[in-house]
Amino acid sequence: MKLEGIFAPIPTPFDDNYELDLNALKKNMDYWLTTPLDGIVAAGSNGEWPLLTYEEKIKLFEACVKYAGGKVKVIAGTHCPSTQETIALSKEAARVGCDAVLVLPPHYYKGQNTQESLKRYFFELADNTPIPVVLYNMPANTGFNMDHKTVKTLSEHPNIIGIKDSSADIVQICQICKNTPSDFNVFAGSGSYFLPSLAVGCSGGTMAVANIFAKPCKEIFEHFNNGDIKNAQKIQLALVDINQAVTKRYGVPGLKAAMEIAGLYGGPPRPPLLPVSKEIREEIKGIYNDFKNFYEGGK
Repeated sequence: MKLEGIFAPIPTPFDDNYELDLNALKKNMDYWLTTPLDGIVAAGSNGEWPLLTYEEKIKLFEACVKYAGGKVKVIAGTHCPSTQETIALSKEAARVGCDAVLVLPPHYYKGQNTQESLKRYFFELADNTPIPVVLYNMPANTGFNMDHKTVKTLSEHPNIIGIKDSSADIVQICQICKNTPSDFNVFAGSGSYFLPSLAVGCSGGTMAVANIFAKPCKEIFEHFNNGDIKNAQKIQLALVDINQAVTKRYGVPGLKAAMEIAGLYGGPPRPPLLPVSKEIREEIKGIYNDFKNFYEGGK
């Protein structure tokens, strides 16, 4: 599997009782399949993975594969606290038809993480998972950063095919691209620095904003690859505000609000997360409309 293009880290839909709503997932997937998305990530940070049970994750993976129908790649977030459980969930993701797994480094006992312990963890996972493994660096949530030297070591394993780096550290992303093999794919973890990441060698991105604006994200990618940096830059700069609103500023609740503004199913976040206030929803709506008007108005 080649990790390339635009992937959306999809929100997990819940009903008013905070139970999985797979009918709502089907509605959203039907829309995503009309967009130029290359893939989705289920049970990632935007999918509220820490708030899902082991069994719910398997149901979610299975439904995503079914509804995607082979038209987009499905990557499953399978990180669990222990190596044993992460391997078990990764095997379940493979069994139901996912294309790859996305895995965070161990981070509860982060003080005990060493180059050797991380190598052993990910190599054991990669050895025992029948589908490709994608590393996931998300220091804002884990409190632990996988530096470029660690990533270089892990890239030596043939079943570890790439990394999603959400550190927002463009220098680190540059070093990863420079020091890993050419067939190791590096993904930007946010739409806010997508174009700079492409410029230093990334092969695509997994971006929350792609849930609602996949086409402009894909246009940044295509413009860059075609050498049209000016138009790629225009879209990138316009995209920053809405991407920040549904990620760093208001997080998953903000993304779910934006989904509803876009006519998709957002639904409630699962407690302890709280929905955004009416005032914040209106703020997000204004930012959403500003970008939509820019994009549909001929940029």
